[in-house]
Amino acid sequence: MANLDETHDASLTSWVASANAGSDFPIQNLPHGVFRRKAAGESFRGGVAIGDQILDVGAAHAAGLFSGPAATAAPHAAAPELNGPMALGPAAWSALRLALSRLLRTGSPHEQKLRGCLVPQSSAEYTVPARIGDYPDFYTSIHHATNVGRLFRPDNPLMPNFKYVPIGYHGRASSIGVSGQQFPRPRGQTLPAGGSAPVFGNCQRLDYELELGIWMGPGNPQGRPIPIGSLDDPIFGLGLVDQLSARGIQAWEYQPLGPFLAKNFATTISPWIITMAALAPYRTAWTRPAGDPEPLPYLDSPAIRSEGAFDITIEAWLQSAKLRAAGQPPARLSHSTFAHSYWTVGQMVCHHAVGGCNLQPGDLYGTGTQSGPDDGEAAALLEITVGGKKPLTLPDGDTRTFLLDGDTVILRGWCEKPGFARIGFGECAGTVLPAVEE
Repeated sequence: MANLDETHDASLTSWVASANAGSDFPIQNLPHGVFRRKAAGESFRGGVAIGDQILDVGAAHAAGLFSGPAATAAPHAAAPELNGPMALGPAAWSALRLALSRLLRTGSPHEQKLRGCLVPQSSAEYTVPARIGDYPDFYTSIHHATNVGRLFRPDNPLMPNFKYVPIGYHGRASSIGVSGQQFPRPRGQTLPAGGSAPVFGNCQRLDYELELGIWMGPGNPQGRPIPIGSLDDPIFGLGLVDQLSARGIQAWEYQPLGPFLAKNFATTISPWIITMAALAPYRTAWTRPAGDPEPLPYLDSPAIRSEGAFDITIEAWLQSAKLRAAGQPPARLSHSTFAHSYWTVGQMVCHHAVGGCNLQPGDLYGTGTQSGPDDGEAAALLEITVGGKKPLTLPDGDTRTFLLDGDTVILRGWCEKPGFARIGFGECAGTVLPAVEE
């Protein structure tokens, strides 16, 4: 893999001891986020996760610990919104990553100075890491699309365009919240079973969707597409996304133009952005099933074929109010891998820009629900419960067809591969509150 360098060396350790003990954030990861100390009256600022700590990038820069291109990039990475470093591009990202790796390694001569720049994650709170201008959500799991399509069109579950074009729709950036988000149950119109006219009320079929999020880098001028040949240049990194969905509202409104109120009330994201450089060792070949149509030339390249996909393990867990009150752990709902995705990250971004759309630093693109082909890999309750017909039983005997008030959905993700360090995404957790009624 051409993009591997000394920062990926699995033998590297950090003087931050917690980074060497099975953390999501070893020195080979170094994800970016925006944080502040809880109840300290501070402004949000950029930081990098290392073990159970956060390196305050601005404090490290003020201490004179960066030089060269990394010193130019560091103030951007210390800002309260990360659109600045996202706009800088791969050369600046690489320089900053290398500098951070060398500063945080075991044996760094700057350890004592840097210890004063650390903030425990347990004493921090987070915010959405960038100013999100646009939030499209794709639909790239053929298994999810087939499972859902079968519920509504048993004889024709998969629409014919799915295998030719990365399908997507536009979401709502203003309702995106960082992990820990609490959101009221949505309200809207639904069509009762057997009814001929809709009714208005609280959503009864509230669902999660286990997704990844793509954080945009430099972007492109309006009218000029992003070529598929470059895998990493346009993309800053990936995170976890839970696109909450009001299924009853969705079923009534989605024809002919697709989701609207069913998808605009809340989306929860993880606070940390895992850079494309950190993910480089976990790339894998992208293939199409035998007999499926080949992608059109603008969506195809040797690089996409050889290493366009990512082997990222993803999981969803449910902690009910009852489990939480009893001190019980959450129950796992889904376990799959992003390698199952029918379309790659690069293909999604390329297709988004091909018609002339100007993508911008800080845009967030959801990958769509990432279900796999086997039992346990369905990544939404709509699939798991077959549209609510087969309730799910939790460890304490409670059942679910869809989410209830007080339920918390927790997403997790990680990458591991022989010869490389395991890196994780942290958690993405959102909790359902009762609807706001007037």
